Order: sequence, then C-alpha cells, then structure tokens
Amino acid sequence: MSDEEAIAPRRVLVVEDEGALAFLLEDMLLELGHSVIAIVAKVEDALAIRKDEYDFALLDVNLNGQHSYGLAEKLRAASVPFIFTTGYGIAGLAEEWRNWTVLSKPFMSHELKAAIRAAIAGQTAGHPPIAS
Repeated sequence: MSDEEAIAPRRVLVVEDEGALAFLLEDMLLELGHSVIAIVAKVEDALAIRKDEYDFALLDVNLNGQHSYGLAEKLRAASVPFIFTTGYGIAGLAEEWRNWTVLSKPFMSHELKAAIRAAIAGQTAGHPPIAS
C-alpha cells in the first residue's frame, strides 16, 4: 500500500490532557478524513465511552500523572487499534508496550497518517503494530 492511498475513515477517540494539543490532533484527524467522536483527558472518561462508538484511539501515555496502560489493555483485548502519543518517546513506555505504535510529540500530520496506517495494519494482521 503506497503512502498516497487513503485510509478508510475512522471514528477516533482522543485521550489527551493538554487542551491545545487535543484540538491540534482533532484538526489533523479531520484533515486526514477521520471523525473525532470525543476528546477526553482522563482514563475513566475514556472507559465510560462505549467501544462501539469508535474504532480507533489515540492515547497520551501520561494523563496528568496517570498512565493510560489500563485503557490500552482493554482496547487491545477488544481489538480496537490505537496509537500511544508521548513526549518521552519509546523509552518512556512501559516495557510491555515498547513494540506498540507510538508517536513522539511533537509530530506532523504525515507522521500521524503513517502511524494510523501501521496501527491498523498491525491490528488486522493479528500482531502488535511496530513502534514508529
């Protein structure tokens, strides 16, 4: 699949505690043809959203001191593709998640597009996406 091929539109849950970054992510996702069903800043708020309302998620690793790994585990168990976002890079992830797709902040729209493609491809192939 070439980088120019479109990704099927996804309904995206954004889990991000930095307001300005959350809105930037929303703009990037809309430009890529996706819809943002919710932006939440806490794991418990994300868990309150039914999994059938979205089919992809962006998870900030550190949400005001709380890690999103519990949410990631639930998404992985439900086969919902997701990407970690973090300012700490792969080294900032718990060992268990270091093979998962991660975007290091700040990132550009084309990097987000490539990460979404990798996460979806990895999830549908039945193995974890490769970290970017």
